[in-house]
Amino acid sequence: MALAVRSVLRTVSRRLQARTYADAPKEGEMAFTFAAGNKVFYDKQVVKQIDVPSFSGSFGILPKHVPTLAVLRPGVVTVLENDGKQNKIFVSSGTITVNDDSSVQVLAEEAHPLESLDRAAAQEALSKAQSELNSAANEQAKAEAAIAVEVAEEIVKAVSA
Repeated sequence: MALAVRSVLRTVSRRLQARTYADAPKEGEMAFTFAAGNKVFYDKQVVKQIDVPSFSGSFGILPKHVPTLAVLRPGVVTVLENDGKQNKIFVSSGTITVNDDSSVQVLAEEAHPLESLDRAAAQEALSKAQSELNSAANEQAKAEAAIAVEVAEEIVKAVSA
């Protein structure tokens, strides 16, 4: 009896674990989801291209891109929408996943449209972060300040371009 129950449970659990895709994009399309702690920018919207900054280098994503998992570095994610509009969003960090069904997910710690960033405030944040790095009392404070400097430098670079 116990063997029969286990057999039934295994069969049922395999069926429940089968992976399927709902509303897969049409051939040559790429469904894009981009969310951060502060906002959802795209929710399964079909786009033409996505350019992302990663620790292994910046790269562009088109439909049928090889499946990929990467860690985002501070920088600008550029999205080319189907109508030709370019949307640039600054990300502090996060992950990017490209699936074999041409769907793409960006999950960012924090993200803001480039046009909402203030250059003067970015310069001020960079100066403050550099000052904190120079006066860091221990390794943890040094590491946190180094991260703040990196992010602030990338923001300054993004708003200056």
